[in-house]
Amino acid sequence: MLLSSRGRRIGGRVALGVVSTLVLAATGYAWSQLSKLDDGIVTANVIPPAAQIDGDTVANGEPLKIAQNILLVGIDARTDAYGNPLPQSVLDALHAGSGDDGGDTTDTMIVVHIPAGGAAATAISIPRDSYVDIAGGYGKHKINSAYSRGKNAAMSGLRAQGLSGAQLEVAANEAGAKTAIQTVEKFTGLTVNHYASINLAGFDALSQAVGGVEVCLKAPVHDTYSGADFPAGPQTLSGAQALAFVRQRHGLLNGDLDRIARQQAFLSAMAKTVLNAGTFTSPSKLNALVSAVQGSVVLDKGWDVLSFAQQLRGMTSGAIGFATIPVQSLSLATPSDGDAVKVDPGQVQQFVRTAISTPAVQASGDEVAGGVKPVAATGTSTPDPGKTPDTSGSTKQPATSTAAGCVN
Repeated sequence: MLLSSRGRRIGGRVALGVVSTLVLAATGYAWSQLSKLDDGIVTANVIPPAAQIDGDTVANGEPLKIAQNILLVGIDARTDAYGNPLPQSVLDALHAGSGDDGGDTTDTMIVVHIPAGGAAATAISIPRDSYVDIAGGYGKHKINSAYSRGKNAAMSGLRAQGLSGAQLEVAANEAGAKTAIQTVEKFTGLTVNHYASINLAGFDALSQAVGGVEVCLKAPVHDTYSGADFPAGPQTLSGAQALAFVRQRHGLLNGDLDRIARQQAFLSAMAKTVLNAGTFTSPSKLNALVSAVQGSVVLDKGWDVLSFAQQLRGMTSGAIGFATIPVQSLSLATPSDGDAVKVDPGQVQQFVRTAISTPAVQASGDEVAGGVKPVAATGTSTPDPGKTPDTSGSTKQPATSTAAGCVN
């Protein structure tokens, strides 16, 4: 993983990549301002040349519009992007335990497909406990462990090269990202063209930078594990509260599927918040957004953000459709990983192909041109809200399939 001077050009894609990559790309103005404001964004050499999108390729003087896939991950890391441990005071505020508790698992994994036209996008969530083949010959395990397995396996070789401390952490993180990317590609059948990750503290800071995000809960919740303690109904969350909202899974009827529904609702709401808050025309707000992600976000170094921004110009939050891969069981007994989420790779790949070929959908769940609704999490039809997954092996339906309305 490298620090690159290209960071001055790619600041805008930070929020784009992890929380609202698509939102910050809505206007070329925002990107040009962010490219001037940003300095010191961490980049990683994790996308092979064959998968990189060449931003310099032009036709008639304009960058070519090429379909691409972005892997967004939220990492349960207790270090910043530079490899330095997060202060214990920060970990305490985030209900993240001690610096030794983090396993560098990717507890949030979303593949965003952007079609060649760039006017809409489909964000597909992958449950963290999906039981899949891990790239690199590690066998079948939960998909959120791909990152940590690749990272830990690289440690000894990197130490032998004389690396230690933060330098060792950064290099090992790059190895972990590569394993996670390759695993997602094998599982979904997609080629990942771009990568963006954020750690716990980064999400906390980013939600504060946008002034909080409005969410809505169907019922009050109280969870000591994540620190989630919220009443029912609409409310605006930021900082540690926002992180607790998207991290909670204990006490939720459908576990990680309900947590995914929260993440999708939060991302959709944040997109609307950013677009409606005058962020793109306010240097101070843009500065706050950039400062929030300094030291907490990692991006692939081959990402040409200026060409990417031009491709996505005109996109709005309503043009981002959310979906979740189909799952067959939430309680698959495994030899060494406890209960996992049972998935069928063939079914998942078919679902992904259908999802990315579906006409533009709205995050609100309203019908759009052609009568198309957001892709249901089962890949077949929109499920009834509140339907509880069983463990019989049939395809499961989450509590909600869109990013709109109140969630569990």
